[in-house]
Amino acid sequence: MAKVVLVVLDGCGFELAQACCGYLEHMAECGQAAKYRVRSQLPSMSRPLYATLMTGLPVHRHGIGNNFVSTKLAADSVFSLCRAHGLTTAAAAYSWFSELFQHGAFDPAMHRYQLAGEGLIQHGLYYFEDDYPDTHLLLDAEFLRRSFAPDFLLAHSMNIDHAGHVHGENSMQRSLAAIKADAVLASLVPLWLESGARVVVTADHGAGAHGLHGGNTPEQRTVPLYLLGEGIRTGVWTEQPIDQLCVAPLLCRMLGIAPGEEMCATEGEFFDA
Repeated sequence: MAKVVLVVLDGCGFELAQACCGYLEHMAECGQAAKYRVRSQLPSMSRPLYATLMTGLPVHRHGIGNNFVSTKLAADSVFSLCRAHGLTTAAAAYSWFSELFQHGAFDPAMHRYQLAGEGLIQHGLYYFEDDYPDTHLLLDAEFLRRSFAPDFLLAHSMNIDHAGHVHGENSMQRSLAAIKADAVLASLVPLWLESGARVVVTADHGAGAHGLHGGNTPEQRTVPLYLLGEGIRTGVWTEQPIDQLCVAPLLCRMLGIAPGEEMCATEGEFFDA
C-alpha cells in the first residue's frame, strides 16, 4: 500500500494557485505532476467542505451545512477507512478537523496535541488561530511524518484564507500567503516523494468579493488539484472541471484501499495505464 500526503491550502482558489504557486505550477508544466481544475461543492464554506473532502459526500448527505456545526461525523471518511484497513493516520490541521473526525467539541488544553495513536486520526497536531503560520503548520506535518511514518497524512494550512478575509481576495497579503506556502512545499514535497509517498495538493474553496465565500460563483468554487508521485498520469488536465466529490475516493485509490460504499466513482484516468 502506498503512503499519501494530502495538503489542503484553505481558501486557495484555482486562479490564485496558478498565479502564485510557482513550484507546483513548475512541476505540472515540466511533466512531474498532474494539474486539474476542481469544482467544489456547496456551500463553499470551510467546515462543510472539510467533511466533503474526507467523505466524498455532499452536504445534504454528511449533514455539516455550515461552519457552526461542531459535531463529530458519523459517515465513513478516508480516516475511518484507513483505520479499518490497519493503516496509520496523522494530521497537522485546524481544530475543526479534530472536531469532525476525532474528538467532537475541541478543548485546546486537552486536544491540541494528540500523539497517543488512538482514534480515527491517531497522531494529530491541531491549531485554533487562523493566523497560525503556514510555515510552522507544514513543518508540524513533517514532524508527524518523520516521527510516526503515517500511511495517510493531512497537512491543512489556513493563512491564505485568513489573508483573504482580512485584506480581500485581490490583496498583496493573500498572494504572499500563497507564495509562502508554495515555497515551503518546494522544500518538503521532494522529501515526501523521495520517501515513496504520493502527494495531493488541493483546497476547500476559493474566495469571492471582499475575500468572502459560501456562495455559488466560480471564484468561490473553483480550486486546484495537483497530484505527484509514482504512477500518476502527469500533465495539465484543466479544460473540464472535475467534481470535488472525487477527491475522497481518489485518495482511497492512491492508498490502495476500497472507497466507501457511498463514495462516488472517480472521474477520469488519474493513473498511468
